[in-house]
Amino acid sequence: MPRARWTFRLLKTSTFRLAAVYLVVFAISVGAVLGYVYWQTLKLLDEQADETIAAEVQGIAEQYALNGTPGVLAVIKNRTRLDTGGLYLLATPVGKRLGGNLKSLPANVLNNEPGWIEFAYVVETPRGLTEHKARGFYTRLEGGYHLLVGRDIQELRQFGKIIRNTLIWALGLTAILGIGGGLLLSRNFLRRIDAITATVRAIRSGRMSDRVPLEGSGDELDRLAAALNDMLDEIERLMRGMKEVSSNIAHDLRTPLNRLRAQAEDALRSDDPAEHRRALEATIEHADNLLKTFNALLFIARAEAGQAAAGFSELDAAEVVREIGELYQPIVEDEGGSLKMTAPETLRMRGDRQLIAQALVNLLDNALKYGRRDDEPPQITIGAEVCDGHICLFVADRGPGIPESETEHVKDRFVRLDESRSAPGSGLGLSLVTSIARLHGGELILRDNKPGLRAILKLPRDGKT
Repeated sequence: MPRARWTFRLLKTSTFRLAAVYLVVFAISVGAVLGYVYWQTLKLLDEQADETIAAEVQGIAEQYALNGTPGVLAVIKNRTRLDTGGLYLLATPVGKRLGGNLKSLPANVLNNEPGWIEFAYVVETPRGLTEHKARGFYTRLEGGYHLLVGRDIQELRQFGKIIRNTLIWALGLTAILGIGGGLLLSRNFLRRIDAITATVRAIRSGRMSDRVPLEGSGDELDRLAAALNDMLDEIERLMRGMKEVSSNIAHDLRTPLNRLRAQAEDALRSDDPAEHRRALEATIEHADNLLKTFNALLFIARAEAGQAAAGFSELDAAEVVREIGELYQPIVEDEGGSLKMTAPETLRMRGDRQLIAQALVNLLDNALKYGRRDDEPPQITIGAEVCDGHICLFVADRGPGIPESETEHVKDRFVRLDESRSAPGSGLGLSLVTSIARLHGGELILRDNKPGLRAILKLPRDGKT
């Protein structure tokens, strides 16, 4: 990319704009503070110099009133000899110098009214004669004599100039460093945004495995990238699931549809009304099973899309466990088995009562179908408890269980282990329970019951999704 275009992109970033706004505010603040300090410092030094000059003028005027011109000359001579830093000049009414360390009165001072003046005077230095700035108070004594008392303010003005130049340079350097820092921050920000954009474009082109790179800094862009990666993982999982569902539907539903077609053809070739009736009854049975399968798929899709969360309310999970247990207890006992229920008196949570009940029904159905060994009567336990701050609803059996390597795989749609293919079912039971758990912000955990399987529906108390 051309450098000019790259720089233009940097200038358009929000980071640079924020840095520029901050720089302007900071420069104005610093300038105001330093300007105030500069103004107050010079004002203080000027006031101190004026107070010193005014005191000396007052003292010399009093000396003149007491001892006349000789007294004033003696005071001026003494102060000049002591080199107190003051400038003095006593002149006759016509402006002729009588004493002091100034050579002459400043130009046009004779025509001015008494008061404060600033003037230039010549100072002898090792480098030659140099013109300095001075500030003084000019007055006329009784008899028309001219008195000028002042102080050299050359260093004061140089100090003010240094402060002023320092202020200007400080603001200039602040602007340069601020712009440079803004460009540097914008460059880093734009680089990371470009990485996110490149990942999005790659995914749009079909590379679903690409992910946004993380810097490891833990800043807001890293958090955004991590959230995007989580979203992409979920999208990839859903798309992979859609492909698997399409394949599984084509594979698992083809057999019952072919059976329906074969039964219908056999019925058409027969003239026996009883055969026709049996064919219609079988067709209705197969159609009902297909409708159950499609309804389960539709529910799973709605749950994963979050559309089923509208039915959330406060409920007692322990009560739901007892109701489902009481419903299935006669069924289990009819098969010669036992169903044990264990739950506290109450266990409040937020969720969809019907969906949680459906999940427990699916887990109990699986335990009845697969949770027994060598035609032994089923031994099932259903219960509720608090675990790790969550509510855990569980169904445990004493059957052959599920290999640890398959505990995640069996949660997918239409997945049935080889041992269970002889039993009726569509392979959607655990997938539906998993969807209900995710809808509530929880998870389905399959563990070894030693022996058997322990299916745990782990749900948060507040039902967050």
